[in-house]
Amino acid sequence: MAKLSKDDIIKQVSEMSVLELSDLVKALEEKFGVSAAAMAAPAASAAPQAEAGEAEPEQTVFNVVVANGGANKISVIKALRELVPTLGLKEAKDLVDQAPKEVMTQVNKKTADEAKEKLTTAGATVELK
Repeated sequence: MAKLSKDDIIKQVSEMSVLELSDLVKALEEKFGVSAAAMAAPAASAAPQAEAGEAEPEQTVFNVVVANGGANKISVIKALRELVPTLGLKEAKDLVDQAPKEVMTQVNKKTADEAKEKLTTAGATVELK
C-alpha cells in the first residue's frame, strides 16, 4: 500500500461531499477515541477563576431541613408526603413535630428549591444546607 502525502490527503478530502466528510470524521473519532467538537479557549475560562481568587465553588448538593413546622402543620405534612412519597402519615407528622429535622438529603439544587418552595407555601420554615 503506497503512502499518501499530506497534499494527496487534502486533495481527496476537498473532493468529498459533506455527507462523506461527516462519515470520515465519525470514523476518525471512533478509531482514535477523540472528539472533533470545538473546545472552549482555556485562556477565556481561566481568567474569571483567577479573578475570583479564593471564592468557594458553587454548591451543587443540598439537604432540605424543616426548621419549623409553622402554624398550619397539616398543610406542611401533606406537602412533605408529596415530596417524599415513602413517608407515612405518622412519620411525616413526627418529622414536622420534631423540627428542625432533615427531610431530603443529597439532592440537586432544582429539587431542593422546589421542595423549599412547596414547604414554605404550606407554612413551614425551610433551610437548605
